[in-house]
Amino acid sequence: SLPELRSVTSNVFPVRSSLLVHSAEIPCVSQPKGFFFPSCCPPDVVVWPRSVEEVSALAKICHHHCLPIIPFGTGTGLEGGVGAVEGGVCFSLRNMDRVLDVHQEDFDVTVEPGVTRKALNSYLRDTGLWFPVDPGADASLCGMAATSASGTNAVRYGTMRENVLNLEVVLADGTIIHTAGRGRRTRKTSAGYNLTNLFVGSEGTLGLITKTTLRLYGVPEAMVSAVCTFPSVQAAVDSTVQVLQAGVPIARIEFLDDVMIDACNRFNSLSYPVAPTLFLEFHGSEKSLEEQVTVTEEITRDNSGSDFNWARDAETRGRLWKARHDAWYAALALRPGCKAYSTDVCVPLSHLPQIIVETKEDLVLNRLTGPIAGHVGDGNFHCIMVMDPNDQDEVTRVQEFTERLARYCFFCITFPFNTAL
Repeated sequence: SLPELRSVTSNVFPVRSSLLVHSAEIPCVSQPKGFFFPSCCPPDVVVWPRSVEEVSALAKICHHHCLPIIPFGTGTGLEGGVGAVEGGVCFSLRNMDRVLDVHQEDFDVTVEPGVTRKALNSYLRDTGLWFPVDPGADASLCGMAATSASGTNAVRYGTMRENVLNLEVVLADGTIIHTAGRGRRTRKTSAGYNLTNLFVGSEGTLGLITKTTLRLYGVPEAMVSAVCTFPSVQAAVDSTVQVLQAGVPIARIEFLDDVMIDACNRFNSLSYPVAPTLFLEFHGSEKSLEEQVTVTEEITRDNSGSDFNWARDAETRGRLWKARHDAWYAALALRPGCKAYSTDVCVPLSHLPQIIVETKEDLVLNRLTGPIAGHVGDGNFHCIMVMDPNDQDEVTRVQEFTERLARYCFFCITFPFNTAL
């Protein structure tokens, strides 16, 4: 089938040929930037299509020969989703990297799968608009749609599920569909099936996303960030609940436990108190920010919050949030040479303190390294398991730990996509 694939595009390469076995490009395509599978599972062939027509033609060939298809964006996922466990053809979509349509008055944009979050916001910098969903890594936007990515801004702006208006998808047999109808980008529709939300989060199992139409937002007039420490997990979560109940339109509210704060301090040469900590950010006009900050300060102080560290200018805010986004690498630095495996737990807010406390007790009892960070505003936290993959006893203890997590009530457990930490 190689000649057939090459009849569509010249960008077709057999991975296992002697020419490419040492290529730096192939490891990027054949394995994620995280630890999930004990070994790499490369595809048989990698193709780099440049248009939806090429994707469709290549998919038809794969369908005819019963070849597995593995979509690939930027490889920032941590769960091994790009591993070709049965070989097949990897569709690397990085060459399809155009921002196609920006509708400023309608607050939406259409992009191809090679466009990343940072690239889009750079493209939009003179429009007064931005795309706020921020999973941490500079992931491809179509990949974020495929994995239903979330991030630190989800408490205010929602996840990818709330921000995707339409998708162009190539099905396994090469058929091209538009989930909301060709060219449609309305905010609301009650006609027909909700195919868009069927494909958001489908992880490449239903088709290859070749275009996505996204909601945009006005860039806030002002932003203020803060860090606040608490004597306990309960106090930090109580503050979160009360801030949300008070109607404060907070943009970000992130939790780091004492182990994670210690790791971030070491990794970024910081000096935050080693205690349960909230990272917060507020967006709005200067006047509205004053009210938001005042209300939040009162609530956090009533819950024994202390050591407030405010950041108003862009550079200081960038340093503050860099520490938060570096949580994965800070955790890895606790045990050089080891690998990381992350859980993604979501519970009702009222259950969050209990499950975090029980999780930390379980980690200590089983001699495991697992700093905790999470999007506490929606009851979501990550336990980043740092382990030696060559120590079978430790690997077994980690597996048993995640199984115990999965048996807790009132929550679902998944694995993070696009480094949504």
